[in-house]
This record gives sequence, C-alpha cells and structure tokens, in this order.
Amino acid sequence: MKTFISILAITLLSACSSIVTMDGNTTQVHDLNDMDKDGVIVARERCNDTVMGATIDNYGCGKVKPIHERSELKILFENDSYYIDPMYYDQVEVIAQFMNEFPNTQVTIEGHCSKTASYEHNLTLSQNRADAVTSLLSERFSIAPDRLTAIGYSYDRLVDESGTDMAHTRNRRVIAEVTGDDTTADMKWHIYTVDEEVK
Repeated sequence: MKTFISILAITLLSACSSIVTMDGNTTQVHDLNDMDKDGVIVARERCNDTVMGATIDNYGCGKVKPIHERSELKILFENDSYYIDPMYYDQVEVIAQFMNEFPNTQVTIEGHCSKTASYEHNLTLSQNRADAVTSLLSERFSIAPDRLTAIGYSYDRLVDESGTDMAHTRNRRVIAEVTGDDTTADMKWHIYTVDEEVK
C-alpha cells in the first residue's frame, strides 16, 4: 500500500511540473457580447430583435403565444334596433386599433338579443347588430372586409335570464373575438408584473 501511495505522489508531482504558462495575449474566438441585452451572447444568438423583456430560449429567440382576445363591446342597443349611437364608436375603434397593430388577425363579431319576440325575428336582429359593427369597422376604420365575420345568435346565449328590463338591456349586446396568425411576445415575470384578475 505504501508503494502505491508513493507512486501516486510521484505521478502527481511530475504532472505539476509540466504546467505550461502562456506569454502574451490570447485571441477570443467567439463574440461574448450581448448586443440586445437578452442574456444570450452573440456567438449563440439566432434572433437579434427579440422584444425587451420577452421570454426567450437558449438561442435568444422569443417565445410567443397566439392571439385570442374576446371582449364585450359596451354598445347599448335600443329595443328592436341595430343602430349604433356615435357615442359608442370608440368601443369599435379599440378593436380596429388592435387589428391594425396585428395585421394578420381576424375578428368575429357576435350579435345577441334579449328574449322578447320570436326566435326568427331576434335571429335577424342579432345578425343586423353584428353586421352594423363589422360595417363600422370596414367603412369608418378601414379594416378589410375579408378580415371580418358577423354572426347573429338570436337569444341562444343569454347572459341574464331573469326577464327584467335590466336583463333585456344586458342581453342586447355584441361580442368581439379577435384571433390570428400574428403572435404576441410571451413576457417574463418581473417584480412589476401585475397578477391576472382571478375570476
């Protein structure tokens, strides 16, 4: 055993004596800068224009999530009417601005009615309400008609079935659902991130 330890000690000491020192400067082969400040060096970077703060993979490419936004437009229709008062145009403009920001998106406008007349009458009325919104998007806000779809649901999707005047008002509504091939950056969590509202 003593012989083994002696041989091991001699081997280790002889290895130490063969250390090579480097005189002069060395050349850095790879670029170690992080030009877009995403935490990935240039030598590894494959995506130079990642949105600041986006979640990225090991090559600096941002992760994305598909667009699927659904919101109720706060347009109050009069009973048996599909006229949109100009005071509600700003509601429609929000949809138009979003679609202009993401040019490969489409929107489906859903028209809904209260349960105060026949199903067929309300089906036509709800379709007219949806058509009124898509016409406004096209004619006033210059969204291409082939990006717009209008569907009337009559009173198939009531949000309030109590039958009160307030219920009828709530049920006379339009919903905008924006979907598309465009994607939005999936942003990293940080100390200023606001939690989503729990429903």
